[in-house]
Amino acid sequence: MRYSDTHKDETRKKVVRAAAAAVRSKGPEGVGVAEIMAAAGLTHGGFYAHFPSKEALIVAAIDEAFGSSARRFARLTDGASRREALATFVDTYVTMRHRDHPEGGCPVATLSSDLPRQGLAVREAYERGLKSLVRRVAGWLPEATPDPDSVAASLVAEMAGSVLIARAISDDAEADRLLADARHRIKHRMGILT
Repeated sequence: MRYSDTHKDETRKKVVRAAAAAVRSKGPEGVGVAEIMAAAGLTHGGFYAHFPSKEALIVAAIDEAFGSSARRFARLTDGASRREALATFVDTYVTMRHRDHPEGGCPVATLSSDLPRQGLAVREAYERGLKSLVRRVAGWLPEATPDPDSVAASLVAEMAGSVLIARAISDDAEADRLLADARHRIKHRMGILT
């Protein structure tokens, strides 16, 4: 059977998307190549046609996780003012939905505690994604914000930390209160309460 010229690229993208979800859900050490290939509807044997190692797949998965998150927030904030974009970001990020679905969430809230034990290439992919996220958030801050990159990094850390802590709380009502309080505090501090 002859495949189209784009078949290999399409297959690779399918594997990377499956890996991005699995890595966010279970961490880099919690998933295996066979599991990821099966999630993509493929056999383990085809893995090395696309990646030289599991580490290379994890790097691609982290890049995709940050990329898909960026694309989603770009769609949500397209055409919005800085204030509206930041409010939308906070209201979408610091939520029970994000807490309950790490497989589709932000890599900062899912992978930060796993990364110190990973190799340099994996940590560099995470750092690229984090820096891009911080730059995007800095672009939504009021123009007069002093040191916007530092403020944005602080906001990302607070939001991710809130989601991470909410994931550790077994009582859904308590987790929901924590997230609601965090949203309110962040928006109040940034002057974007609606």
